[in-house]
This record gives sequence, structure tokens and C-alpha cells, in this order.
Amino acid sequence: MLERLQHNSFGYFVHEVNRTNGLVLDKTAEGWPASIAAVGMALSCYPVGVERGFMSRHAAIERTLTCLRFFAGSDQSGAPDASGYKGFYFHFLDMQSGRRAWQCELSSIDTALFIAGCLVAGAYFDRDDANEAEIRHLARLLYERVDWAWMLNGGPALSHGWTPESGFLPYRWQGYDESLILYAMALGSPTHAVDRQAYAAWTEHFDWQCIEGVQQLHAGPLFIHQMSQVWLDLRGIRDDFMRAHDCDYFENSRRATLAQQRYAMRNPLGWRHYGEMCWGITASDGPGEVRCEACGTERVFHDYLARGVPFGPDDGTLAPWAVVASLPFAPEIVLPSVRHFNHLKLHAPNPYGFKASFNASFPCDTQHPAGWVSPYHFGINEGPTVLMIENFSSGLIWRLMRGCKPLVAGLKAAGFEGGWLASSSA
Repeated sequence: MLERLQHNSFGYFVHEVNRTNGLVLDKTAEGWPASIAAVGMALSCYPVGVERGFMSRHAAIERTLTCLRFFAGSDQSGAPDASGYKGFYFHFLDMQSGRRAWQCELSSIDTALFIAGCLVAGAYFDRDDANEAEIRHLARLLYERVDWAWMLNGGPALSHGWTPESGFLPYRWQGYDESLILYAMALGSPTHAVDRQAYAAWTEHFDWQCIEGVQQLHAGPLFIHQMSQVWLDLRGIRDDFMRAHDCDYFENSRRATLAQQRYAMRNPLGWRHYGEMCWGITASDGPGEVRCEACGTERVFHDYLARGVPFGPDDGTLAPWAVVASLPFAPEIVLPSVRHFNHLKLHAPNPYGFKASFNASFPCDTQHPAGWVSPYHFGINEGPTVLMIENFSSGLIWRLMRGCKPLVAGLKAAGFEGGWLASSSA
């Protein structure tokens, strides 16, 4: 079941790609641009494809080189129609030209996810071969070009981003969120590192709570508990915050996963289909900004939104991919849920495994057993599906990143100790 789902999801990074520049479609909608996060997912998935027999090593090298060469040579002037600036990239890029789309921001977190893919490629393609040597060179060049210190904008924590029209965004990465991978990269950079004070500014606003009877570092959307750990093996290693709570981030994600299931079983808002095997509230596509009657009362539904547990927003929308991405943390509850989603036919006749989300309570004309189902697939959903199944099955991505010297240095600079990190020679 998992191999079939992994293979189908991997297909997104085979077919939703511009083969001339390596850009990956953000979302399967007409005229949609690429996202740099989806590109990072693709670069991380190609080694999985090789190991699983989904793609030849030659094909993976070709695709990886095309992508890295494009980004290495892209316009870094920071102009309104450039691809990036100071090593960062605009969140969305035109699929054909690779230039900024939609007047979007230069994104710090999405650049980090892209660079994570570069580092996976550089670690995996390690043979004494000209093409694989070039992959390693370009991966290092792209990482070392990113001016993480500039993204502090003179403040205590990293900024969310920058635009050529208005400068830095007013938001910073402070409080528990998906940016641990961003801080690890910024702290470990051999060229433009930030210091530990920036990491301290991130953890300063952490919120330890009891959620659904489970003590944990709280974040509502499930993806926050997953995204950095797609690449970072946080089992048994602790920073100051986790030492103080006798926990680690992997265990915390397990607790958050259990809390998600418990919330769905309690189902305080009375949504259809919520239960022991039907849960998964996160940032996801939704049925739209609509106010209407559903489940016996007037309800408000949303479009794409960061939904969360237990404080909401919760409009009855569930995301199967987010359940799959929790597989390493709590397989005993994830596997039965995946089987249940199969029973709901959320995987058929879709070409890339589960669709992004569904809502059984939203009033619509569909005859689908799950009710409203998102018509789209997203690269940032398919990537964690492929990669977390692999981490659960073989630990491939975690193993590659444990050998990545800058990431190891970044974790140590953040104050992580113990576990595999104590014996790391990276």
C-alpha cells in the first residue's frame, strides 16, 4: 500500500516539471507557476526514485543537473522580474522563464526548502563522475550563496521575506513553526551564518501546552510538526528548550499526531467523517470562502488556509497527505487511517495518490463518498508523502542529512546535543 502511494506521488515530480529548466509546478491548475519549495521536494525525491527503482540514476542526474544549472545561472539582481536576490529566491517563478511570478516575496523558508533539496542531491550523488561532481559543486555554490545574515534585517530573528517594491516583510520567524530547517541552515552556513541569538529569538515565544490530554510544544497545523523533519533526524537530540521539558522534537511531533487523532475522535464541532481513522488538519486547500448551512447549522468554510487543532480554524476539511507525512511518528495510527482513505477512494482515479484535501460536510453535488474533494495536487503535499514514507521505510533522507556538515554544524550551534549528534563526524 505504501509503495504504491509513494510511487504514485513520486509521479508528480516526473510529469509536473519543465524539463528544460527543472522547475516544478506548485499546483495542478491551469497557468499556475512553479514554487521553489516544490523544486526542493523534487531534488529530494529523485534519490528516493533511484533507490526504489522509480527512475534510473542517469535520469535523476540529468534532471538534477538541469535544475541546479538553471538556479546557479538565474538572475539574482533582485529586480522585480528577477529569479532571486542574495542567494534567496522568489516564492513563485514562471514555469517557462523562471522569473518572479505574481509579485510574490523573496521567501526565506521556501528558499530553505529548496536548499534542503540541493543538499540532499549533493549528499546522494557521491560517485567519482563528472556529472555527479558537478551536482556536488552546484549544491555547495547555491547554499553558500545564500546571505542568511542579510535576512535578519538588523533584528533578532529571521524575516519571512523581502520584496523589491517594499523591502523586508514585517513578520519574523518567532514561535514554534516550520522554520527549524531554516535556522539550522542559517546557523551552519560557512559563508553567511547567523548566530545563536537568532535561534534563541525563535524559541523565546514557544508555547508548551496540554493539548487533548497530551503535553507538547503546541502548533495547530500538522505540517508544522513535519516539515523540518522531512530532512532533519531529530530523534534523541535536544536543544535547551526540549531538555527543559524532557522531550525532543520527534517525540513532540508524535504527541501532536496523537492529539490530532484525539481531537477528531472528540469532534467538538460535529463534522462528518471525523473519527479514529479520519483526521489530519493542516494548511490545505478548501472548498472556498462560503457561509452556508451544513450539519444542521450555519457554517463558515474556507479556501486555502492554515487549519489547526484544537483552536482552529476547523471547517471540516482534512488533508490525507498530512496523515501520511506523520508515518514515522505514529505508524500505529497512521497506517489504519491510510487504509481508510483508500476505502474513501481518495486515491482513485488520481494520478498522484491522494488528492490534497476533502470535506465531507460541505454541501455539494458530488457523489464522491468523501464529499467535496480538492481538484488539485500540490508539490508541497506530494513531496512529504514520498519522503516521509522513505524515512519510515529506510531512513534514507535522514541518513544523508546526518552526514551533511553544515546542517550538523547548524544543529550544534543551536545547542542540540545527544543521540546521533554526539558521535557525528560530519
